[in-house]
Amino acid sequence: MADLKKGARITGAARDKLATDLKKKYEKGASIRALAESTGRSYGFVHRVLSESGVQLRGRGGATRTKKK
Repeated sequence: MADLKKGARITGAARDKLATDLKKKYEKGASIRALAESTGRSYGFVHRVLSESGVQLRGRGGATRTKKK
């Protein structure tokens, strides 16, 4: 992963490369939170970059609630 300073603005080719790297890792099963931690960026930043790059985001995990009868 590129050397990213926390909070530094990422634009242009560097952002495109980061988006490509994140997309590959996310599609291989990495979570947004794991990607955020590994890059030192926020969850929101990683989520936005993935959305901008056209990734089909997975649904949330965990148990779902059912209606009581």
